[in-house]
Amino acid sequence: MPRKPTDITVPDLCGKRAVVTGASDGIGLGLATRLAAAGAEVLLPVRNPRKGEAAVARIRQAAPHAKIALHSLDLSSLDSVAALGETLREEGLPVHILVNNAGVMTPPERQTTADGFELQFGTNHLGHFALVAHLLPLLRAGQARVTSQISVAANQNGINWQDLNWERSYNGGRAYSQSKIAFGLFGLELDRRSRAGGWGITSNLAHPGVAPTSLLAARPEIGRDRDTLGVRLIRTLSARGILLGTVESAKLPALYAATGTDARGARLYGPSGPGHLGGPPAEQRLYSRLGGAEDAQRIWAASEELTKVTFPDS
Repeated sequence: MPRKPTDITVPDLCGKRAVVTGASDGIGLGLATRLAAAGAEVLLPVRNPRKGEAAVARIRQAAPHAKIALHSLDLSSLDSVAALGETLREEGLPVHILVNNAGVMTPPERQTTADGFELQFGTNHLGHFALVAHLLPLLRAGQARVTSQISVAANQNGINWQDLNWERSYNGGRAYSQSKIAFGLFGLELDRRSRAGGWGITSNLAHPGVAPTSLLAARPEIGRDRDTLGVRLIRTLSARGILLGTVESAKLPALYAATGTDARGARLYGPSGPGHLGGPPAEQRLYSRLGGAEDAQRIWAASEELTKVTFPDS
């Protein structure tokens, strides 16, 4: 059965500056393309310059007049995050949209970041936490919308409070869930602190549902030499239009959360189909694991301690 096309309207973004992490391929590339096509100046912080240049070429093919700038960023290195923050602060231009989209998923064996954190926790959560802190003056100046990409995995498992870096034992799936729960709690706490401190930032969450992106595909750099059985099944179901989304539809919840005129802070946006696995984007109920203000404050404090990066009180 042919799949019914799904899309949303993006408002005019001329004069806006947007930063999208993880935009060298997949969902991030789709997000960057749509933002650029709507007139935003889009900054692509990438780890791999060659992939970044290829992404710029693809964006310009879709949007010939796109304004794009490549920057270097490795979210698994706090020094790299700080360097990007310093570069953008020196430029001094407000940031109006930040989409925290980059991520790594389920390395078969435990790996660590340059700073010694478990790779998923360090990249998916701590790297973005530090990035927002370093960009905070620019986000405040732009009255920014910050959208953080979590996952359906944030509705599973929990935070391993006694061993945040999984040093005693490692389970890739549980560590991935933890990274996305922590990241979601951060996104909600960012909105609360912004409202309390008058920062002018709106922070919300999105998730792509389930779609055949590159997260579960072969990635030799994290020790996965071949596609997982899971991603092969996802590709088959997606191609047949059964329950799941596509790479094209998977970007829409974050796109709506970041640009929609009706999208609000402290909300979660995801696909509206059965099980929130695919379908058009819509607001959905927060996952139970994201509902605790105490947990949000606890992960915030732990993240400041681990990254040695602090946010102002007001």
